[in-house]
Amino acid sequence: MKLPFAALALLSFVLSACSSLSGYTCTDSLGCVVIENNENIKIASLLTTSGPDQVYGLDALRGVEIAIADKGKLLGHHIELVKADDQCEAKAGEEAARTLAADPKIVGVIGATCSNASLPAAKILSDAGLVLISPSSTAPSLTDPATHQPGFLRVIYNDKIQGKAVAEFAFSILGLSRMLTIHDGTPYPKELQATACESLRQMGGECVAQIDLSQVTDLASALQAASTAQPDVIYFPLYTADGVTTIKAIYQLGLANAALISSDGLLSNDFLQKAHPFAEGMYFSGPALPQAPETFLQKYKSRYGEGPIAVYHLQGYDAANMLFLAIQQAAVGVGNKTYIPRQKLRQALYDMRNVQGLSTVITCSPSGDCAQQQIAIFQARNGNFTAIYP
Repeated sequence: MKLPFAALALLSFVLSACSSLSGYTCTDSLGCVVIENNENIKIASLLTTSGPDQVYGLDALRGVEIAIADKGKLLGHHIELVKADDQCEAKAGEEAARTLAADPKIVGVIGATCSNASLPAAKILSDAGLVLISPSSTAPSLTDPATHQPGFLRVIYNDKIQGKAVAEFAFSILGLSRMLTIHDGTPYPKELQATACESLRQMGGECVAQIDLSQVTDLASALQAASTAQPDVIYFPLYTADGVTTIKAIYQLGLANAALISSDGLLSNDFLQKAHPFAEGMYFSGPALPQAPETFLQKYKSRYGEGPIAVYHLQGYDAANMLFLAIQQAAVGVGNKTYIPRQKLRQALYDMRNVQGLSTVITCSPSGDCAQQQIAIFQARNGNFTAIYP
């Protein structure tokens, strides 16, 4: 049975209210956030809101803001959102996480947008006793049991699944077997293309060359050299700026006879516009999003004056509601104070099972993977993304 957030929230509120009948001493191993009667419950976002990749973070942030508006009050308190920018960079993610971790009133954080920002942020925030729920960081290392940080969870798929889906599409649907990959050396592109290559090898194909943009000074020369291996598919799961540069170089060198595939780092209208007309006909892997409820889309358009600008608005909404539900399950009310035990909050997130969100059914694994692993392949057609597989 899949339980929606609203039903679980009502049950949690009743249970938490009962605890106010007795006294309370915080003995939680990670401590408690203490909220006075007239204070707001503070949560934070750590998302990309500036730079060339801001559409992904802004789209998720809008989902968070809509969730806050829908929720209204939480345990009788207004919800206050503290916004931080990860800039889709490791250093910025680390610095912002340190700032958030220093605020003892912040209960939990939604983010980061990019995996290279989530990696340092997850360590800092976990050490501070906070939780970090990402709507879009997909790097396998984030939830690998050997490297997973205990405060990190995500409501987006693991790139072990996305890389396999790309390889299956190239090999089984397009009939291609010789892949050239291009990445920038950061966790998301590097780990994703590695997974795609491993999956392709298992099917009988091969990655004939792998270009690391952080190690080359002349992309054109690197592409020209790699083309001698005669790839029939070029896979470049990059972010916007590098994606635009790469696809233009591919066309200028006459290599576009190979199938061009990217992933969710370029799955935005912003990329299509900046890469026009070269992106037409390209393939992209990304979340197989269900149709957003019309009421949600109306709220989005009414609030922001446009429809969704990327593919993470539903995940942002679900990440916020996960946090709200966990807060309600963990909170203890005593007199005019509300206590939120941090370890109990963390455990409430890991204990979620079969909760119906807008983007997925949420069931969290011990290492923080909470989403159903559903990937779709899209093609750029007439300036839009059209789902074509499966």
